[in-house]
Amino acid sequence: MGPEGRHAIVIGGGASGALMAFQLLKASPPDLRVTLIEKRPEIGRGLAYHAGNPEHLLNVRVSNMSALPDDPGHFWSWLCTRPDGPMCPDPYCFVPRQTYGDYLADLIAPLTSREGTRGLTILQNECIAIAETPSGVAVTLADGKLLTGAIAILATGHDAAASRLPGHVDPWVAPTAAGIDSNATMLILGTGLSMVDYVLSLLRHGHRGQIVALSRRGLLPRAHRRIDPMHLAEREIPFGARIGALLHWFRRRIEAHVGEGGDWRSAIDAIRPHTQRLWRELPLESRRRFLEHARAWWDVHRHRTAPEVETRITEALAAGRLTVISGKLATVTPNQSGALVSYRRRGQSALSELQVGAIVDCTGIVKDPGASSNPAVRSLFDNGLARIDPLRIGIEVTPDCAIVGEHGSPSRRLYAVGPLTRAAFWEIIAVPDIRQQCADLAARLRTLSL
Repeated sequence: MGPEGRHAIVIGGGASGALMAFQLLKASPPDLRVTLIEKRPEIGRGLAYHAGNPEHLLNVRVSNMSALPDDPGHFWSWLCTRPDGPMCPDPYCFVPRQTYGDYLADLIAPLTSREGTRGLTILQNECIAIAETPSGVAVTLADGKLLTGAIAILATGHDAAASRLPGHVDPWVAPTAAGIDSNATMLILGTGLSMVDYVLSLLRHGHRGQIVALSRRGLLPRAHRRIDPMHLAEREIPFGARIGALLHWFRRRIEAHVGEGGDWRSAIDAIRPHTQRLWRELPLESRRRFLEHARAWWDVHRHRTAPEVETRITEALAAGRLTVISGKLATVTPNQSGALVSYRRRGQSALSELQVGAIVDCTGIVKDPGASSNPAVRSLFDNGLARIDPLRIGIEVTPDCAIVGEHGSPSRRLYAVGPLTRAAFWEIIAVPDIRQQCADLAARLRTLSL
């Protein structure tokens, strides 16, 4: 064993990093050390589960949010041990995102209590560079310190986009903290789950002005219902088919199920265990066509809201508090009152104008890794240790999460988990997928005698 010993460095302390650290230490050699690097003061929260608006609910029911793939009731059991009880009558419910952050923090806390050189060390710092060494990896921190280890695992999660639009406000900052005029018209770019959360924040803080949400198709996320997945045998699924044939088959399967009195959600949930294989076996051009033409439709049906959230948004629409427009932003002209924006409605050539007090970009996370502002990710590209996939939605990794270098060779020391690996796995942004990915990688690393 080299000087780095049994030392794994996990970069990023959001949900992906917390789950990865837990799995590494769950059934590890007694001398394994794990260092978790996170610049935020809290572990396990990231952008998704930070302490914010209690009306921001998980968009996955409690019964599917266990951190442990081999113990599906773990999160519900944890909720039941809380002094104020489980917060809901049964596991088919949706609790605040910040509560899930508490859960992940509790999961990690016992791992830091081991003595000596074993267990978990948490560093509140930022990784600014990653390099391979003859015997392992070297990680440079923002304060100049250098860490060495046997392997490094990139778990940086979602990379929030920094909007360059004049008059914009940060969607991850509460409206009151952003100094938004409660009477101003607000323009929100995007109509997905981030938009929904921001509308709830505006309403919670007493916003009285008009709220306008603009996206290319104007699609809103659908809501969950108390349904079970339908039965879908693996042999029925046309793996390897081109996207047109695959979508045609899936639509017919849904129509048949609905015709028998079922719910379309049952079909979406039935295909979920197979989506990673479907993606992996899709030809590259089919993946490209899916991203361009079908992704928005898939997202609003696949990534659904809690029923309580659906009610709030429906009420806001009915009351005229929220208006959803299908169209595209054209220009933004700053002025003393905020900005004058022009946009083109879908299917029209003429421009419309709207005076707004502020603009909130809720179009989501950085989808092109080449635009990432994360210094750890940037250093991998700069050093030739990683490359962007042909569709530019993630970095290239092997099926067992090894990062692929610029010349096409997978590393034996650098790995990645979570959203950064979406190019290989596609469905890898939700806890049910990430927890299994982390467990599988930890098991593989144990066989390599980490």
